[in-house]
Amino acid sequence: MTEHTGQDGRRPANDGPKAAARNRAALVAAAREIFAEHGLEAPLSAIARRAGVGQGVLYRHFPDRTAAVAAVLEENVRQIERAAEAESATFAGVLGVLTWHLTESAAFIGLLHADRAASRSEIRAHALGLSGRVERALRTRLPGGHRLSAANDLVLAVAMVSAAVTGPTREEREHRALAAWRLLGVEVGPVRAFGG
Repeated sequence: MTEHTGQDGRRPANDGPKAAARNRAALVAAAREIFAEHGLEAPLSAIARRAGVGQGVLYRHFPDRTAAVAAVLEENVRQIERAAEAESATFAGVLGVLTWHLTESAAFIGLLHADRAASRSEIRAHALGLSGRVERALRTRLPGGHRLSAANDLVLAVAMVSAAVTGPTREEREHRALAAWRLLGVEVGPVRAFGG
């Protein structure tokens, strides 16, 4: 068995849990990019390559494609929730984060249409739960009397915009999403990932 050593002849330090957390974050970011570029059927090996890890590391974190997609969806929802929880958050700003995820993630669009999810009840229940979290996050910043404050108007508007997010490039998808919000008369903040 060959041991990997550094230039000074010593084995590199094992970062343990820190390396695992870094690898997982890199895999989720890579999965988001690969799925956006090549669709949900993209080879998992492309995700490992983009993240700069071996396939063994990929499979330790995500034993199958469903687990990788679920991790991307969970991170998307978490970012929207964090954006809504930020002290300076506005409805338009949270919509900007949501719109960024719509333009970046085909899987995320499927989540927002959870009522059409696969017939397997556990998948549908999970998708509905995540979709409900997105709605709750948006509602925390929805001003009273806003044009989308009536019963199901917010959910319907998000579904309508997500259906418009098509196109081969990220720029085209963003342009279509913003055009759809504009047609609905809804102001959207900067389209970007939440970094707070």
